[in-house]
Amino acid sequence: MRAGSLLAGFMTWQLLKVVMACLAHSWTCSGLLLIWHLLLMPAIAKATLVSYKPNIVIFLADDLGIGDVGSYGNDTIRTPNIDRLAKEGVKLTQHISAAPLCSPSRAAFLTGRYPIRSGTDQTDVFRVLQWLGSSGGLPANETTFAKILQKQGYTTGLIGKWHQGVNCKYRNDHCHHPLNHGFDYYYGMPFSLMGDCRVTDPPEMNMPLRIKLWCYTQIIALAVFTLIAAKLAHLVFISWKFIFLLTLFGSLFFISWFSSYGFIRYWNCIMMRNYEITEQPMKVERTAPLMLKEAMSFVERNKEGPFLLFVSFLHVHTSLVTTEKFTGKSKHGLYGDNVEEMDFMIGRILDVLDNNNLTNSTLVYFTSDNGGHLEAQERNARWGGWNGIYKGGKAIAGWEGGIRVPGLFRWMGVLPEHKVIDEPTSLMDVFPTLVNLAGGTVPQDRIIDGRDLMPLLQGLVQHSEHEFMFHYCGILLHAVRWHQKDSGNVWKAHYVTPIFQPKGSGGCYDIRFCPCSGERVEHHNPALLFDLSRDPSEEVPLSPETEPLFHMVLKKIEKVVEEHRTTLTPVPQQLSFYNSLWNPWLQPCCGTFPFCGCDKEKEKREHF
Repeated sequence: MRAGSLLAGFMTWQLLKVVMACLAHSWTCSGLLLIWHLLLMPAIAKATLVSYKPNIVIFLADDLGIGDVGSYGNDTIRTPNIDRLAKEGVKLTQHISAAPLCSPSRAAFLTGRYPIRSGTDQTDVFRVLQWLGSSGGLPANETTFAKILQKQGYTTGLIGKWHQGVNCKYRNDHCHHPLNHGFDYYYGMPFSLMGDCRVTDPPEMNMPLRIKLWCYTQIIALAVFTLIAAKLAHLVFISWKFIFLLTLFGSLFFISWFSSYGFIRYWNCIMMRNYEITEQPMKVERTAPLMLKEAMSFVERNKEGPFLLFVSFLHVHTSLVTTEKFTGKSKHGLYGDNVEEMDFMIGRILDVLDNNNLTNSTLVYFTSDNGGHLEAQERNARWGGWNGIYKGGKAIAGWEGGIRVPGLFRWMGVLPEHKVIDEPTSLMDVFPTLVNLAGGTVPQDRIIDGRDLMPLLQGLVQHSEHEFMFHYCGILLHAVRWHQKDSGNVWKAHYVTPIFQPKGSGGCYDIRFCPCSGERVEHHNPALLFDLSRDPSEEVPLSPETEPLFHMVLKKIEKVVEEHRTTLTPVPQQLSFYNSLWNPWLQPCCGTFPFCGCDKEKEKREHF
């Protein structure tokens, strides 16, 4: 395989250099060869281990803060199984998501490309996919790592959240579905968990818009009743036809929005197995046990390998649905309970690997799609994560708290144990890393922004291949990172930053999500400049007086930004207003639309 052959070739070249030096200088080579043997033979042994295609298990948390995990400094939330991965593998401390929200971040993760390249980031109003019955999603012409691994002989499975769309033109075309993006098996929620999915929780989706629509509806209704009363009292001279037309308009207006927002549980909160809907609406209380059972079963069915198992958790997104076994058990309320339940699920899946002697032949990776959601609160209880020392959180593209996430890799016998790497890396790096491990070829017909991590993880190189990283909020560039490898500096230039409310809070608590543009952002010219190697919390911006390289750094970054923009090409925008509308003819439905509803999991249990 490519990784093994490169490493073996590197080691062979080192041996040849030692022999040539001996011959050229008439040295006594026995001592040098002994040193070579002791230092490099273990690496060659590891190279032989990667001559096969490893199984791959990916754990992706939803909205988990980097400060929520024990191995990243949290000493109150119990995450022994996640921490085990850090002890037995490699921990990345500067692991960066390509976007601060789930739909664009996951699109970049799956394709190894900035979401702006695939049209999966905000252009109009919406920053993530809004409806299962909308036409937006991961384009069919994008290549995921699952699709390449599938062609390389892997059995591929996705368990859990998708949030990359389902249909394009009609109800069952499944153009965006996981099975059309390289997965052989899918069980999970094609949308995203939210408060609207559980009757007992407050509604969450587009609440400001829904409040306005309901207000407009009430105004129209009040106007109709007022006109009727005035007409009957002979106070106004308006025809009944006008009142009828106003009533008809109000009714149509109400139906137009309530037919979607009034039935969110049925339209968005569903579970699927492959193309079949198994629950509509989903029974959220049993989702976690069913997902765990499916993940464990997938490993058991495919233990002969090679397999790719992508476990995309609904944890720890609101509304923090947690089973009774874990409710009230943590020191951090419902959020801590939810994190600890996710850690338990990871442990059970790792146990299946151990019990089937798959630990040494399986690469395990754990991360989160973006930073913790600071503003998520309910009745003064915190429902969002903690991003440690980093400013900002979910939805904030520039500040570290929105994009710096946990990154753990474990491959026993191949990757070093208990190793920490403080180099800029990206979730997009998973794409070329997995493709190369599987013996595949990274697509040459498009730009891939990720870089193969194996040389860095194995210690064959000291620095990440990333020199520059671009931090987009929607399609707007908010910040740029420059890793100056010769000096060790990691410069960060902010062109746009959100205006926090309350001031200095690190979030936008009055509107729940910080925006990318408009009155609630501040533009900086010159850009705010930080050196993350000295100030990782981005507390004190540099100036020409405090940093002699200030102008040189900004000039260099601005030049690179210009070059980067020349690599962007126009593509269809998946989150445009049109592609974000709910369309009845695209709505997945178990039954005859609009009478959608089923519980096949219950039927299965009753049958057996």
